[in-house]
Amino acid sequence: MPGIEARLNDTVVRSQHIASPDDQSRDWELVLRESHHRMKNTLTLLGASVRRDFTRAGTRNVSAAVDRFERRIVAFGRLYQLLSNDDDSSTVSVAAFFESLCEALSEAVLEPARIRCEAAIENGTLQASHCHRLALMLTELVTNAAKHAFPNKRGALIRIDVANRDGSWLCTVADNGIGATGPLQGTGSRILEGLARSIHARMHGETGEGGTRVTTAMPEVAD
Repeated sequence: MPGIEARLNDTVVRSQHIASPDDQSRDWELVLRESHHRMKNTLTLLGASVRRDFTRAGTRNVSAAVDRFERRIVAFGRLYQLLSNDDDSSTVSVAAFFESLCEALSEAVLEPARIRCEAAIENGTLQASHCHRLALMLTELVTNAAKHAFPNKRGALIRIDVANRDGSWLCTVADNGIGATGPLQGTGSRILEGLARSIHARMHGETGEGGTRVTTAMPEVAD
């Protein structure tokens, strides 16, 4: 699967890859390795927000800054727990899983960066491993948007939608940022490519002056 391109005011990717068992094994090894790298980057964002808060707080407001930092660490722990669970044997509630994920992402990553999050999640059930891999993809897209889409944070918004349409689960991450100007490359692209192959998913993205929108479409039965 090619990387996600980002051409101004244009459709940026339509792709599908049917993975062999060997492909899936290699993809998942890559995903595990690179997702740990991504979590380190998330911690970097968290650390930057802490430094900013303590610098602004001054000595009189240190207690409030510590409280905010504690809440973010707890949220990051919830986020890591959700992304680390890959039990192939169980099914989970899509609404419960992704609502918890969006709440943790908002508290750990977006709120510290002064980015508002909106989410609309439809109910249903999915195999836990498929929820987990979609969650890794969503987290990568949200983190990438938080880092690059908003040089001017005023009115920054990331919208997350998860819905079932015509036998596929559609997971969309959209921002109202500056729009991408080139292909998504590097670690983020490799994570997304490996995850998409592992669950037979297709990705479609578009970007422009109104921001960037990427949708992942995964068959309801992705075995």
